[in-house]
Amino acid sequence: MKNIIKITILLICVTLFNCSEDTVGFVEFGTIKGRVVKKRSFEPIANAKIALSPTNNTAFTDEEGYFLMEDIPAQEYSVSATKEGYLTGFQPVGLDAGTEINIVFELDIETALNDPPTTPELRAPTNGVEDLNNMVELSFKSTDPDEDEVTYRIEIKNDFNNDVISFENVKDTLYTVSDLKFGVKYFWQIGASDGINAEVLSAVSTFKITSTPNNRYFYTRQEDGNNVIYSGDFINEASVNELLLTLPTTNSWRPRKNSAANLVAFLRTDNNETHIYTMKTDGSDVKKVTSNVPVVAFDLNEVDFSWSSNGDRIIYPHYDKLYLINKDGSGLQQIYQTVDGSYITECDWSNDESKIALKTNNTSGYNTQIYTIDMAGNIIDTVLTGMQGAVGGINFTIDGSSLLYTRDISGYESSNYRQLNSHMFLYEFATTEVTDLSEGKADGTNDLDPRLSPNEAEIIFVNTSNDEISEKTIYKVPFNEGTTTRTALFINATMPDWE
Repeated sequence: MKNIIKITILLICVTLFNCSEDTVGFVEFGTIKGRVVKKRSFEPIANAKIALSPTNNTAFTDEEGYFLMEDIPAQEYSVSATKEGYLTGFQPVGLDAGTEINIVFELDIETALNDPPTTPELRAPTNGVEDLNNMVELSFKSTDPDEDEVTYRIEIKNDFNNDVISFENVKDTLYTVSDLKFGVKYFWQIGASDGINAEVLSAVSTFKITSTPNNRYFYTRQEDGNNVIYSGDFINEASVNELLLTLPTTNSWRPRKNSAANLVAFLRTDNNETHIYTMKTDGSDVKKVTSNVPVVAFDLNEVDFSWSSNGDRIIYPHYDKLYLINKDGSGLQQIYQTVDGSYITECDWSNDESKIALKTNNTSGYNTQIYTIDMAGNIIDTVLTGMQGAVGGINFTIDGSSLLYTRDISGYESSNYRQLNSHMFLYEFATTEVTDLSEGKADGTNDLDPRLSPNEAEIIFVNTSNDEISEKTIYKVPFNEGTTTRTALFINATMPDWE
């Protein structure tokens, strides 16, 4: 009886075991394969990850973007394709037993959902405007819907030649373009980029630069902590034309025009030294003249240099020495040295180039002498010596018979070189007569930096309060003894020149 029971149980177990193996054999499989490519270009995407959900089966694409997943249980799946820098792609799949399904994923770049900047708006100058200065401030604006940083590309063309002015990676929406050609019409366009989407271009706008001005006056003005040089044309007290010739990004001062060369020479700070440069009268074609021997004096705001009358050479001071150099920077030579070691601060070359006027002083600017030398360095005339106070502004008359200069008649001397009552004087070499030309000057003011007009009918000069903080104004006055008629030309201006 016991044996029968054991045989029965064994048969039941064998039957159950066989049934279990038959059930496992009923699980069926299929294959999923395909390719991952870039949207639009259909270039293959290598090493993209293929994942099945709800299982954790994964695969990666090869160099050609293909993938293969074999022996996958037949059922419903969500298949994903992921790759850094691309938006993830999803596709539903119903895999039947023994079937092979082919899938193609077209992935878009991750930035596909990012919006580009708005079309740049050109705000200024107004489209079609004319008679602009050759330094133009461009104003434009674009916004980004996703608040991405926007950078700009500026492109400027003209109707004169094929030159293209381009500025890349501009972040400010105000941009100043300088040294534009006079009389030329310009076409400008802005491109805005968020670094993600394609650049967005603005419309094209135009402006035209005024014709080359024929300004007779040149002077210096302080802007943004630096000296800048202007040319100006005085029409009347209510109308003055001014043209900015140098940028506030450089320190440039003491303009001196030579009509024969049709160039303006000036001083500029360069690598902590002061050098002479030249430029055309419209501020273009700037060239450096001095190099090895810079301009040096006790006070660089007081220093002056001089052209030869034919415009081929320039003389300038360097401590106690006087140098001569060709306008192209060649031919540098020392032509004079003071016998007592005094600094040379100012020089002026006579029109016939036979003599040079010098103003010398000690390291504080005082113990001044004004005298003339011939081209061999011999002293010819002593105009002034042994007087206290500040002296300056030397300028020959055209015929060389007289010399214009200024002197502080108060005799005041201080560490900051303050002047209290500076007058203009004219010294005649033949008679040694000295004439005061500052009658009518207001009390408490100084007359400074005088220059004779081209026809010597007038004198141009600076008048300012002796408090050293008030505004400086350039005036002109008839070159007649005892005149009191003064005409204000340019406000907030110094170091005048009139050619």
